[in-house]
Amino acid sequence: MSRYRNGLPQLSGDLFLTDAGIETDLIFNHGIEIREFAAHTLLPDRHGRDAIATYLRGFLSLADEFDAGLILDSQTWKAHMHWADDLGASEKELRQSNEDAIAFISGLRDEFSGNSKPIVLNGVIGPCGDAYAPEARLAAIEAEDYHAKQIAWLAETDVDMVTALTFTQSDEAIGVVKAAQSVGLPVVISFTVETDGRLPTGQPLDEAIIAVDEATHSTAAYFMVNCAHPDHFAHILNDSPWARRIRGIRCNASRLSHAELDECEVLDDGDPVELANQYKAMTNTMPWLNIFGGCCGSDLRHVTEIARTVGGQR
Repeated sequence: MSRYRNGLPQLSGDLFLTDAGIETDLIFNHGIEIREFAAHTLLPDRHGRDAIATYLRGFLSLADEFDAGLILDSQTWKAHMHWADDLGASEKELRQSNEDAIAFISGLRDEFSGNSKPIVLNGVIGPCGDAYAPEARLAAIEAEDYHAKQIAWLAETDVDMVTALTFTQSDEAIGVVKAAQSVGLPVVISFTVETDGRLPTGQPLDEAIIAVDEATHSTAAYFMVNCAHPDHFAHILNDSPWARRIRGIRCNASRLSHAELDECEVLDDGDPVELANQYKAMTNTMPWLNIFGGCCGSDLRHVTEIARTVGGQR
């Protein structure tokens, strides 16, 4: 049964952590192949399942160490119909993958029931297309119809919320919010930006957030930015109303552009201490930020430094 669907504890402003770049960590640091970059494909295999469990236990323990809550993500970013052909999966199999992924993280939450702060089960939703270079633009009504299927699957599980992670278009984000509204799930929108701080469509981040809020009566729980280095967007953050809607950041460890990362055959894991200090600088600009994690190239080392630096400041 869902614990926090009717009241997300991270809205209190307390410190919450997320995990990091699960795919890049498992692939580059642990030598684990992930078919089509879809982490849910590891769960049916005992070794893959154990690897994900070990990875997530690190963040569950870290949250407890720093007296922080944790947003515990499901491995469902690509477990939706756009990727069915690439994955050789049927609709029934993808639905089962979503159900199994939530049951898996629910079991981990039970395992860490002694943590002092809440562990929130988060169903992750990826964009309908490439998160680095979207193939086509989706109208909001098309996006609502498309994402309603996976969101409905997740709504029938113990999940507390859903997050549209690494989204590239405001219209698609609008569709996700409306689809989540229709089944009573709290929803978070996390946009990715290019090196100029704009979405891959060219839309400025502020315009994207404002567009989503205007079209959905500000019913998204909050917004985030992920899959971009602080250098790419920290300069556009300020104390405007649109920026106050951002509660969380999950940055790449690398300064490389999305196009460069797509071609990269070695891991660029940056500097965990430098990254943590950049998070601290962003919280100086936006002291209402309270959800922190990592994305591509980052791992437990980075989030540990972030928790130490930002948590100590708070």
